[in-house]
Amino acid sequence: MSFAGGSVVLETSIPGLARRRGKVRDVYDLGDQLLLVGTDRISAFDWVLPSGIPDKGRILTQIAAFWFGRLGEPHHLVTTDVERMPLPDGADRDMLAGRSTLCRKTRVVPIECIVRGYLVGSGWKEYKEQGTVCGIRLPAGLVECSKLDEPIFTPSTKAAEGHDENISFERMVEIVGADDAEQLRRRSIEVFRRGAEYAAGRGIIIADTKFEWGRTDDGSLILIDEALTPDSSRFWPADQYQPGHGQPSFDKQFVRDWLLASDWDRNSVPPPLPEDVIARTREKYVEAFERLTGRTFA
Repeated sequence: MSFAGGSVVLETSIPGLARRRGKVRDVYDLGDQLLLVGTDRISAFDWVLPSGIPDKGRILTQIAAFWFGRLGEPHHLVTTDVERMPLPDGADRDMLAGRSTLCRKTRVVPIECIVRGYLVGSGWKEYKEQGTVCGIRLPAGLVECSKLDEPIFTPSTKAAEGHDENISFERMVEIVGADDAEQLRRRSIEVFRRGAEYAAGRGIIIADTKFEWGRTDDGSLILIDEALTPDSSRFWPADQYQPGHGQPSFDKQFVRDWLLASDWDRNSVPPPLPEDVIARTREKYVEAFERLTGRTFA
């Protein structure tokens, strides 16, 4: 399928390099570095869909690179310029351009570091039942999508397949140790605050996000994976925010809504997406990029 700037890239292959395929990215091992390639695959309800979203990989790669350059936090990114990457002869640099991240290899911390600024999703579900989010007691009387007085840190374990599992901070301490747990909680909340403050000035609410961290050879903890993208965060348009119900968003909301309204049973291969759902989803990703960066996506 072609769209606007080019064809949809559902998978990649680089001659001579072994590939590990994630849900939406292809990962190549380059020795002491990794090459992360953002494809246009899209996932929902733990399934990778048969349809892709044109330019999605390029958009998310460039949003993450924007944040890595802005947040003032040590990170894994080396370059997104394919001309500066040690790729083998025969690599399709044109296809890889804009969607590839050369990064430092680290030992991944086995925890999803989730920061929540608003009461939504699984947090809202737990709050309705118990008045807590991941065991953290919250004030009474909050409604869906209420803004929290202070962001809260709610870690989860990283699952290779299926849903990650929310865990208590005490359980995180058991897994990674008290010093690292305290540092990761503090730094994750700080990065979230900085990102949310910037995004607010661009008319975007970052409701929540997940960070991943890795340890370098010298023992330092640095940001890895991606940061504050519409795939790792909930982005809401600030001018439409109304607590008490779900919010419009800048991510794959159209995809989820269409799948929920279809007769798909969530246990079999998902159906292809209609062209209008694909187009509207792409528009939301582009809008998020342009609002955040102040640049026109091309």
